[in-house]
Amino acid sequence: MLVKSDLKDVSDAKESESDSSQEKHSGSSAGNPSGSAERPSKTVYSILFAIGFVHLLNDSMQAVIPAIMPILQDSMSLSYGQLGWILFAINFTASIMQPVIGLFADKRPTPALLPLAMTSTLTGMLLLAYAPSYAAVILAVIFVGLGSAAFHPEGSRVSHMAAGSRRGLAQSIFQVGGNTGQSFAPLLTRLIFIPLGQFGAIWFTGIAALGIVMQLFIARWYGRTLKTAANVKKAAVKKAMSPALRRKIGTAMTLLLLLVFVRSWYVTSVGSYYAFYLRDVFGVSIADAQIYVFLFLAAGAAGTFFGGPLADRFGKRNILFASMILAAPLTLALPYANLLWTGILLTLIGLILLSSFSVAVVYAQMLVPGRIGAVSGLVTGLAFGMGGLGGLVLGNWMDAAGVAQVMRFCSYLPLLGVLTFLLPSDRKLNGWARENRAE
Repeated sequence: MLVKSDLKDVSDAKESESDSSQEKHSGSSAGNPSGSAERPSKTVYSILFAIGFVHLLNDSMQAVIPAIMPILQDSMSLSYGQLGWILFAINFTASIMQPVIGLFADKRPTPALLPLAMTSTLTGMLLLAYAPSYAAVILAVIFVGLGSAAFHPEGSRVSHMAAGSRRGLAQSIFQVGGNTGQSFAPLLTRLIFIPLGQFGAIWFTGIAALGIVMQLFIARWYGRTLKTAANVKKAAVKKAMSPALRRKIGTAMTLLLLLVFVRSWYVTSVGSYYAFYLRDVFGVSIADAQIYVFLFLAAGAAGTFFGGPLADRFGKRNILFASMILAAPLTLALPYANLLWTGILLTLIGLILLSSFSVAVVYAQMLVPGRIGAVSGLVTGLAFGMGGLGGLVLGNWMDAAGVAQVMRFCSYLPLLGVLTFLLPSDRKLNGWARENRAE
């Protein structure tokens, strides 16, 4: 069942033509906690930048896990397969719980989840600093994964509520914080964990504490906005979606998740294992190899920021497709590049490939309007889950076949993402909305 007026929130490829429509119908869906009635008519930049900064803090602590892997490999004599299980533990935990929490929050938004999520992450950092064994490390990263799972759906909802008419820009501000935090992983390895070892994780408990304070501020705004929406008298009319339209949306969502799958596996291969590839193939030290990984992830953060506004202007589907078709030739060339061109190609690939990160979330919200928490949890949760599964599979494969062979295989992955050309255009999504209203 969809709220009829929620379908009117589907944005056109030209956002400027739909702003007045969004404001006109913003009060009609107040009965749905995730509907447009929750969003202020104006963009609340203070909240957007605050939630984006907390996303940076959250994901910088997630970045501790891949950053500390070279240290754990040496101190605990771990294989690539065991490192893969560490990635799987954090990412799969976040993957499973994100859509579950998102579904719960769609029915009952809970501002208190924001500071509670950061508390779980703080617990994980504390355990990781003192973990005496491999099993204790796994337990610590599960706490970090649970914190991430609780934060992302509600954080995405806050971004949506504060967006006003700038949905692409708002999601970019939110997601660029996370991708910037992720890009810190190689720097953390070089600057903290190589000189301080595993105990360096203790410094991130202070970052988590700062995050809790900021989450309390955001949660108060979140709660006030929910109360305001609850006071709006609603006259929403619920209507069943036609089976034909449901099938079309299901097919489009499957293609979108294929993009998320491909992107997640490739990003995991570079973010978690490329330092080992540079060490084995070029003889670069682990400390110096982190610079190349940082170039990829930092460029990805920049791409995430620009992807949203570009999608607002040129269409979400077009940016999703362009991110894959333009990145594929570069990823294919990367295994054959020298060290100089490796740095250049990694920067370009990160910029282009991750430009679709925030766009995928907004596109999913367009496919299923009114289900902000569940859809955001599904897309971002799948990104974590597929990244974790990719880390596990690739790590075990590297034990058997070597790092270089696996990296050559991963260079072909973006070719699969070209299938996202089959996604319906933004204008087609508007047509589906009109079709449903006409029935």
